[in-house]
Amino acid sequence: METYLRGLCLTSLLAFIPLTYAGFSSSSSSNLAVYWGQNSYGQGTGSLAQQRLSYYCANSAVDILVLISPTLVIIALQSQDLTFSRVPNLSNYPALVFIPALNKNREDIATCQSTYGKTILLSVGGSTYTEGGFTSSDAAVAAASNLWDIFGPPTSSSVTRPFGTSVIDGFDFDFESTVQNIVPFANQLRSLMTTSSSSTGKQYILTAAPQCPYPDAADGSMLAGAVSFDAIFIQFYNNYCGVQSYTVGSSTQNNFNFDTWDNWAKTVSLNPDVKVLLGIPGNTGGGSGYETGTTLAAVIAYSKGFSSFGGVMIWDMSQAYSNSGFIDGVTNDLAAPASTTVGTTLTTSTTKLITTATTTTGSATPTNTGLVNQWNQCGGQGWTGGTQCIAPYVCTAQSVWYSMCE
Repeated sequence: METYLRGLCLTSLLAFIPLTYAGFSSSSSSNLAVYWGQNSYGQGTGSLAQQRLSYYCANSAVDILVLISPTLVIIALQSQDLTFSRVPNLSNYPALVFIPALNKNREDIATCQSTYGKTILLSVGGSTYTEGGFTSSDAAVAAASNLWDIFGPPTSSSVTRPFGTSVIDGFDFDFESTVQNIVPFANQLRSLMTTSSSSTGKQYILTAAPQCPYPDAADGSMLAGAVSFDAIFIQFYNNYCGVQSYTVGSSTQNNFNFDTWDNWAKTVSLNPDVKVLLGIPGNTGGGSGYETGTTLAAVIAYSKGFSSFGGVMIWDMSQAYSNSGFIDGVTNDLAAPASTTVGTTLTTSTTKLITTATTTTGSATPTNTGLVNQWNQCGGQGWTGGTQCIAPYVCTAQSVWYSMCE
C-alpha cells in the first residue's frame, strides 16, 4: 500500500475532489492521450516525419502527451544518450546516469504545459523492456527516488537533468513483461508525488498501460489494489479482446471486455475513481486490430456507457498524423453521446473466453502473407498474418498475444 511521507490528511481530503492536472481531467470522459517519441511510422524526412513535441502540443484535441519509454529511459551506460528515437530501455542498475541531449524537449515541455495546458507524462517500460526489474524492494525504492530527482522538481544542482528545470506531470508504466519489485517502485513514486503536491500545490498523475486480457500479466501486481493510479490506458489492440472484436449493436460482448476493466475500476482498484481510457492504434501500422469510421465510433459510444470511461489513448503520434483526419474523428466520437445498447456482459462469458484462450495457445495456424517490417506484428495467439521479419530483424515474443519484428 502507499506510504505517505507528509500531508496524509490533506491528501485524503483531496482524493474526493475531481482535480484537473493540466490537460488531464479526472472528471472528464473525453480525455485524449497520445504517445510521442518513437516515430513508429518510420518517416525520417518530409511532411510525415516526426516533429518536435511542441508541434503536437499545439493540437487542441490532445490533452495528454506521453513520452515513450523506448526513447526516454533510465540509462546506466554513459555511452548512451537520450535522442528520442529508439534508444535502450529501463535499466535496473541502482546508480542511474542520464546524458542531457534533449534541449528542444526541455523547452517544449515547459511550452506544452504553460502555453497549451497539456499534461506531459514520462512512460517507463515499453514492449522491448527486458531487464526484469529490481533486485530488491530497497533497490526499487532507490531507483524511484533517483527517477524523481531527475524528472521531478529540481532539488539539487548535482543531479543531471536531461530536461533542465522543466518538470513532467507524472509517469506512465508501460510494462509488457514481468517486472520484479515494481510495486515498491511505483508506490515510492506515488509517495514522492503526493509529498511534493502537498507542499507546492502542483498535481501529478500516475498511469499504467496494461493489455486488455484481464488480469494483465505484466502489471497485475500493481493493479491488484496495491498502487493508486489516476488513469489506465488499456491496450485494446494486438489482442483477442481488442476493438476489432467488438460486436456492433450488442449489449453483450464476448471478447471485447471494457466491462471487465470497468468492474476492476470499481471493485479492485486502490483508487475507486480511476479513469479507464480506451487504447487504440492510430493507423494500420500501429498495431493489429485497427478500426476507424462507424465501427470505432460504435466502440467509443459503447465504452462511454461505463462510468469509469475517461477517454481514448492512441498509439502513437506518428501513426495518427500519417492517418489524415483520424484524431479529428476520435475527437468527434468522444463528443457524441454514449450508446443506448450498453448492458452487463456476463462474467461467465468473459471468464470462459479467457480460459479458452489460455488452453488453445498456439493452436491457430498462421498464414504467411509476406515479410514483416521492423516494429510490426509477426506473431501471437490468433495471429494469421506474416511471421517472417525483413532482415536483419527477428520476430520476438512480447507476450502470449503479441510478437513483433525488432
